[in-house]
Amino acid sequence: MIVTTGVRGAKRILADSASPVDIVSGQQLRLSGRAELSEAITKLLPSFNFGTNQSGINSIVRPVTNRGLGPAYTLVLVNGKRRHNGSLLTNGGGDTSGINAVDLDMIPLSAVDHIEVLRDSAAAQYGSDAVAGVVNVVLKSADHGVHLGVLGGALGSGKGDLSTVRGEADAGFELPGGGFAHLSADIRKRGMAWWNFPATNGVIYSPASDPRNASWNRDGAHNGDPQIRALNFSYNVEKPLEDAASVYSYATFGLRNTAIGNNFRRPNGLASIAQIFPDGYYPLNNTSETDFQIVAGGKGRAFDWSFDLSSSYGINHNLQYSDLTINPSLGAASPTRFDNLATYQFEQWVNNLDVTRSFDLGLTKKPIEASLGAEYRIDKFSTFAGDPRSYINGGYVFQAGDQPGNSNIGKPASVGAQAGVTLTPADAVVLTRDSVAGYGEIGVYPIENWFVNASVRGEHYSDSSGNTVSGKINSRYDITPEIAVRGTVGTGFRAPSLTQIGYAQTDNRTNINAAGVVVPSLSKLARNNSALAHALGAQDLKPEHSENVSLGVVLQPWRNVSVTVDGYRIGIKDRIIRTGYLYGPAVTPILVANGLTGTEWLQYFANGADTRTTGVDLVADATQDYGDFGVVRWTAAFNWNETEIVGVKSAPAVLSSLGANPGGSLVWFPRSSRGDLTVANPHTKLILAARWLISDFEINARTTRYGEYVWQRTENPAQDVSFGAKWITDLDVTYEFLPGLKGTLGATNLFDVRPDKNGPGDPNTGASTFSYGPAPFAPSGGFYYAKLTYDIF
Repeated sequence: MIVTTGVRGAKRILADSASPVDIVSGQQLRLSGRAELSEAITKLLPSFNFGTNQSGINSIVRPVTNRGLGPAYTLVLVNGKRRHNGSLLTNGGGDTSGINAVDLDMIPLSAVDHIEVLRDSAAAQYGSDAVAGVVNVVLKSADHGVHLGVLGGALGSGKGDLSTVRGEADAGFELPGGGFAHLSADIRKRGMAWWNFPATNGVIYSPASDPRNASWNRDGAHNGDPQIRALNFSYNVEKPLEDAASVYSYATFGLRNTAIGNNFRRPNGLASIAQIFPDGYYPLNNTSETDFQIVAGGKGRAFDWSFDLSSSYGINHNLQYSDLTINPSLGAASPTRFDNLATYQFEQWVNNLDVTRSFDLGLTKKPIEASLGAEYRIDKFSTFAGDPRSYINGGYVFQAGDQPGNSNIGKPASVGAQAGVTLTPADAVVLTRDSVAGYGEIGVYPIENWFVNASVRGEHYSDSSGNTVSGKINSRYDITPEIAVRGTVGTGFRAPSLTQIGYAQTDNRTNINAAGVVVPSLSKLARNNSALAHALGAQDLKPEHSENVSLGVVLQPWRNVSVTVDGYRIGIKDRIIRTGYLYGPAVTPILVANGLTGTEWLQYFANGADTRTTGVDLVADATQDYGDFGVVRWTAAFNWNETEIVGVKSAPAVLSSLGANPGGSLVWFPRSSRGDLTVANPHTKLILAARWLISDFEINARTTRYGEYVWQRTENPAQDVSFGAKWITDLDVTYEFLPGLKGTLGATNLFDVRPDKNGPGDPNTGASTFSYGPAPFAPSGGFYYAKLTYDIF
């Protein structure tokens, strides 16, 4: 397999790579059942985990971690070009850093030829975000053939709509005069499903408080997997010109609509109005998302240099609304549908020029490969306020006869559209930043079997991120044809994301107080550079700086057998964290002085910690021909990693000066946030797999062991919850009925394994977020499916 990720100049085969690179085929991804592209990658690679999140709007932002580090530290490319970010923030699933990660699920699965994953720091080659590695999605480029496929299946257990259906198609065409055009499309629908424990609060759900509770089924939450309806398109085109040049373009376009379940609003709670919902309600959070990227460029040779000049524009637009909710503070006058709660948009324009040339100066055994390049990028993040009725405080106070039992007479109703994240005009922002970068790279063979590559990259940002220079030295030495050693030393730089600098929101959902109890809260994420955040100790964000070292060995003891072992250490200074919630009587005067009610729970982003991540990757691969019994490819992969906090920034002095704060919290960097960095992901992951080809059958079996992890949710260590290791088994069997016509029966999570049930869950809702934690695999359990495909070659 020829790889291009992590190298410039002469292409290298996988066995000769100076850095660890994994190859995932499109066929492997398409046999992943219910999983979309991001989850499918994590099922196949040992160093990647899928940060599930089952709560509200964040359940469609499920961060992928790599080598124990969040999505901010892995760069995503498509056909070697930077992929634009999504517009939604990470806020759960093991990552609360507030970056807007690339949404891989907006790329059609049918368009993917293969994916190259560089498990090595590449910030000096590709720039910010490539601290832990690079994912390069390579699109299909065949000029012929047609592929059609349809999949249908269902979860083995759970509540709600357990079904999933997916259709896919792609075709290649030869252009007049040469070249190709490849078109792809996917359509998919996944049901909204949940798997919670019964609500058990014996007070609020007692027949004494409401006689209807005696017959209620205690279904207290619909948190879990959102309903998804999505449609994705793509094209990939290249046309040769004269003089060894060609022009090319590719584009992806995606539409996605979601319906997200939430906690039950009981009829005698502060968020229910009996005149509207006499039996309570399950509010919905809906999103309508559009995603588009187009790349165009030309490449060829001129004056003995190979060149590639390209321009890329990408945009992600997300409108949030609700088909079913109310703003209780408006009383019986509240609407039950809000067409606009908030809008998020991220845009990116990237221009690149890369040139490469070989020089044979007679000083080395092989020609020197030299590369130069330049990049100009503009990022723009915008948020837009929603319907004022979704966030205003209507001031309604409960009256006699408003609710069963009249338990809330004289109390103010909850404020804001329930289950929704709303944006006010004060929250809305438009942030733009441009950056200019230049790089140089040289690869030499001082002797026949020793390859050395050196890279340097300088960048200038138009905002406070300023200037930076990153460097990297990567080398491989082949001791014998069967044994080689390789390693990397480098530095990196990550500018604060625009969302970390300027995003603000008001969140009208539930939260966990200092005692570990779920309570209603009006939460506010303040802009880091706002007067409000500065009044509570915020300082302008600084860039993060990293240092990386890795050392590995490559073994090829026999034909068709390879083993690689790579150890690594990544140190990151000034990591950006989300502070703990600051609330209570000591904070109230500051909130009021900044135009708020004084009851809000406030957070902001800050440079909070220095970390060190240490780990090792092991990958073994063997192919064996058993004659009449077919051919089997055996694979084993293992990752161990551990992140330590080696330094913590001091909490702002203003917080300690506020004095007593009964019933509130002034914890700036809480244990829960520290746990997100260190223990919320497994330290180990083991994958054992076999692909068996025999006659007209193909059988794929894979079992994955996820190590234990800990979820820390309060300042009280006694409330930490540990989740044990789990084995997840996937199996699919494909039979070719006729040439090109194949049928597949498969199961992901064959034995319906779920994370440990540290129940009974939250007594108010039964929500499984408190029972399963941020699982590194889908907690939805077993999915069983059938697939039919037809290929014309």
